[in-house]
Amino acid sequence: MGHSVRTAHAKVNLWLNVVGRREDGYHLLDSLVAFVDLADSVEARPSDRLSLAVTGPESAALAGEGDNLVLKAARLLAGRAGIPPLAAIGLVKRIPVAAGLGGGSADAAATLRALADLWRLALPEDALFEVAGALGADVPMCLAGRTALATGIGDRLMPAPALPPVAILLVNPGVALPTREVFAARRGPFTLDRPAPPPWRDMPELVAALAARGNDLTEAAMSLQPVVAEMLAFLRRDGEARYAAMSGSGATCYALYDTIAAARRAAAAVPERWWRYAGVFVSGAA
Repeated sequence: MGHSVRTAHAKVNLWLNVVGRREDGYHLLDSLVAFVDLADSVEARPSDRLSLAVTGPESAALAGEGDNLVLKAARLLAGRAGIPPLAAIGLVKRIPVAAGLGGGSADAAATLRALADLWRLALPEDALFEVAGALGADVPMCLAGRTALATGIGDRLMPAPALPPVAILLVNPGVALPTREVFAARRGPFTLDRPAPPPWRDMPELVAALAARGNDLTEAAMSLQPVVAEMLAFLRRDGEARYAAMSGSGATCYALYDTIAAARRAAAAVPERWWRYAGVFVSGAA
């Protein structure tokens, strides 16, 4: 038996509206989710036990973490299939940890696909999504791995209009900004639920849609970490940037550009103290 490798793409919430709250405390969202070419890699090999080895430029942030979503995904999938969770899993970590880029969820989703392949499981796709949903609200959207309109608590996905050719610059200050705290700091009424947008034909129409929706958590994030406001101001000063906003609950912010060359020029000017990545969007599950 060989091995199986899957790619775990970073997730960006291009807009995020908070439209309500369930009785159990989970917030109801309306978000445009897209994936970029920044990605972790998950490799699964046969073994007589379950193990996880983490390498890569962002691996230090996971050092000493005894259990994580990758191992939980392996155990949950094995339990669903009625087999022992035997695999040596290698994770190459390139997506910053706790950056609001869905790295942990993407890794879990890639693990499900890699192990389903390694173990030759004949699970229907909806069963795989069921396991993903049990791991967290973001895991199913990462399992789908394509641009989508996310509603509910982020677990209901609808196809989104295709993005026009566009490059993206991601910037993160390397500070902790727990999602729970950002939601708790949010003030004001909920955003009114709106119908799905019409397809955008080009960058100006996409930017108009993003600007109309915005990110309802930006003020809360800035109140907890003022560096978010500093990053947004920096990105918006660049004359080539077509739009800039915070992704999800932060602290990562992004700016959109017409070309990857423009995004790379902007990345070169980012202060050294901030992590940065210039890339493009991807579509379709790995």
